[in-house]
Amino acid sequence: MRIVLQRVTKASVTVDGNITGKINTGYLVLFGVGKDDTEDDCRRLADKIINLRIFSDENGKINLSLKDVGGSLLIVPQFTLYADCRKGNRPNFIQAGTPDFANSLFEYFTEYCRSRGQQVETGIFGADMKVELLNDGPFTVILE
Repeated sequence: MRIVLQRVTKASVTVDGNITGKINTGYLVLFGVGKDDTEDDCRRLADKIINLRIFSDENGKINLSLKDVGGSLLIVPQFTLYADCRKGNRPNFIQAGTPDFANSLFEYFTEYCRSRGQQVETGIFGADMKVELLNDGPFTVILE
Protein backbone atom coordinates (compact mmCIF):
# COMPACT_ATOMS: atom_id res chain seq x y z
CA MET A 1 0.00 0.00 0.00
CA ARG A 2 1.27 3.43 -0.88
CA ILE A 3 -0.21 6.60 0.49
CA VAL A 4 0.62 10.20 -0.26
CA LEU A 5 -0.77 12.21 2.64
CA GLN A 6 -1.14 15.97 2.32
CA ARG A 7 -2.15 18.21 5.18
CA VAL A 8 -4.76 20.58 3.79
CA THR A 9 -6.90 23.51 4.78
CA LYS A 10 -9.38 22.40 2.11
CA ALA A 11 -9.65 19.78 -0.61
CA SER A 12 -12.26 18.42 -2.98
CA VAL A 13 -12.68 15.84 -5.71
CA THR A 14 -14.98 16.27 -8.69
CA VAL A 15 -16.28 13.66 -11.15
CA ASP A 16 -18.17 14.74 -14.27
CA GLY A 17 -18.61 18.23 -12.85
CA ASN A 18 -20.08 16.98 -9.55
CA ILE A 19 -18.26 17.23 -6.22
CA THR A 20 -18.08 13.72 -4.75
CA GLY A 21 -16.04 14.64 -1.68
CA LYS A 22 -15.06 17.85 0.06
CA ILE A 23 -13.28 18.66 3.33
CA ASN A 24 -11.80 21.59 5.17
CA THR A 25 -8.98 21.02 7.69
CA GLY A 26 -7.60 17.51 7.42
CA TYR A 27 -5.75 15.18 5.09
CA LEU A 28 -5.99 14.48 1.42
CA VAL A 29 -5.09 10.80 1.18
CA LEU A 30 -3.98 9.53 -2.23
CA PHE A 31 -4.46 5.79 -1.81
CA GLY A 32 -2.70 3.12 -3.90
CA VAL A 33 -3.07 -0.64 -3.51
CA GLY A 34 -0.33 -3.13 -4.36
CA LYS A 35 -1.00 -6.70 -5.41
CA ASP A 36 0.22 -8.12 -2.07
CA ASP A 37 -1.57 -5.72 0.29
CA THR A 38 -3.93 -6.91 3.02
CA GLU A 39 -6.66 -5.68 5.36
CA ASP A 40 -4.00 -5.70 8.10
CA ASP A 41 -2.04 -3.14 6.04
CA CYS A 42 -5.21 -1.02 5.77
CA ARG A 43 -5.76 -1.03 9.53
CA ARG A 44 -2.10 -0.30 10.31
CA LEU A 45 -1.90 2.66 7.91
CA ALA A 46 -5.31 4.03 8.87
CA ASP A 47 -4.34 4.03 12.55
CA LYS A 48 -1.01 5.67 11.67
CA ILE A 49 -2.77 8.42 9.69
CA ILE A 50 -5.39 9.11 12.36
CA ASN A 51 -2.77 9.37 15.11
CA LEU A 52 0.01 11.07 13.12
CA ARG A 53 0.90 14.36 14.84
CA ILE A 54 1.60 16.84 12.03
CA PHE A 55 -0.74 19.72 12.92
CA SER A 56 0.64 22.74 14.77
CA ASP A 57 -0.21 23.35 18.41
CA GLU A 58 -0.67 26.76 20.05
CA ASN A 59 3.13 27.17 20.15
CA GLY A 60 3.59 26.46 16.45
CA LYS A 61 5.10 23.00 17.01
CA ILE A 62 3.83 20.06 14.97
CA ASN A 63 2.32 18.18 17.85
CA LEU A 64 -1.39 17.60 17.14
CA SER A 65 -3.17 14.73 15.42
CA LEU A 66 -6.15 14.69 13.09
CA LYS A 67 -8.34 13.80 16.07
CA ASP A 68 -6.92 16.71 18.11
CA VAL A 69 -7.90 19.29 15.47
CA GLY A 70 -11.23 17.71 14.51
CA GLY A 71 -9.97 17.17 10.97
CA SER A 72 -11.43 15.10 8.15
CA LEU A 73 -10.12 12.72 5.52
CA LEU A 74 -10.60 12.96 1.76
CA ILE A 75 -9.50 9.56 0.43
CA VAL A 76 -8.85 9.32 -3.30
CA PRO A 77 -7.99 5.99 -4.95
CA GLN A 78 -4.92 6.31 -7.17
CA PHE A 79 -3.43 3.22 -8.78
CA THR A 80 -0.76 5.36 -10.48
CA LEU A 81 1.14 5.41 -7.16
CA TYR A 82 2.38 2.00 -8.31
CA ALA A 83 3.81 3.29 -11.59
CA ASP A 84 7.23 1.78 -12.28
CA CYS A 85 9.20 4.16 -14.49
CA ARG A 86 12.63 2.57 -14.20
CA LYS A 87 12.67 1.19 -17.75
CA GLY A 88 11.62 3.04 -20.87
CA ASN A 89 9.36 6.05 -21.06
CA ARG A 90 6.03 4.42 -20.39
CA PRO A 91 5.25 3.32 -16.82
CA ASN A 92 4.14 -0.21 -16.04
CA PHE A 93 1.75 -1.09 -13.25
CA ILE A 94 2.70 -4.71 -12.64
CA GLN A 95 2.89 -4.22 -8.86
CA ALA A 96 -0.54 -2.54 -8.61
CA GLY A 97 -3.49 -4.53 -7.30
CA THR A 98 -6.13 -5.64 -9.80
CA PRO A 99 -9.13 -3.29 -9.99
CA ASP A 100 -11.52 -5.58 -8.05
CA PHE A 101 -8.92 -6.31 -5.36
CA ALA A 102 -7.86 -2.65 -5.06
CA ASN A 103 -11.46 -1.45 -4.86
CA SER A 104 -12.25 -3.92 -2.09
CA LEU A 105 -9.27 -2.65 -0.03
CA PHE A 106 -10.19 0.97 -0.80
CA GLU A 107 -13.70 0.33 0.54
CA TYR A 108 -12.32 -1.54 3.57
CA PHE A 109 -9.86 1.29 4.33
CA THR A 110 -12.51 4.02 4.14
CA GLU A 111 -14.97 2.07 6.29
CA TYR A 112 -12.25 1.30 8.84
CA CYS A 113 -11.41 5.02 9.09
CA ARG A 114 -15.10 5.78 9.64
CA SER A 115 -15.30 3.08 12.32
CA ARG A 116 -12.49 4.90 14.13
CA GLY A 117 -14.69 8.01 14.36
CA GLN A 118 -13.29 9.94 11.41
CA GLN A 119 -15.34 12.02 9.00
CA VAL A 120 -14.44 10.55 5.60
CA GLU A 121 -15.16 11.81 2.10
CA THR A 122 -13.98 9.95 -0.99
CA GLY A 123 -13.33 10.03 -4.67
CA ILE A 124 -14.85 7.38 -6.92
CA PHE A 125 -12.82 4.29 -7.70
CA GLY A 126 -11.96 4.05 -11.42
CA ALA A 127 -13.40 7.46 -12.30
CA ASP A 128 -11.66 10.35 -14.03
CA MET A 129 -11.33 12.64 -11.02
CA LYS A 130 -10.29 16.26 -10.66
CA VAL A 131 -8.68 16.93 -7.30
CA GLU A 132 -8.27 20.42 -5.85
CA LEU A 133 -6.45 21.20 -2.63
CA LEU A 134 -4.83 23.90 -0.60
CA ASN A 135 -1.79 22.17 0.88
CA ASP A 136 -1.13 23.52 4.37
CA GLY A 137 2.57 24.13 4.94
CA PRO A 138 3.05 22.54 2.46
CA PHE A 139 3.20 19.32 4.42
CA THR A 140 3.31 16.05 2.48
CA VAL A 141 4.17 12.58 3.84
CA ILE A 142 4.59 9.28 2.00
CA LEU A 143 3.54 6.12 3.84
CA GLU A 144 3.99 2.49 2.83
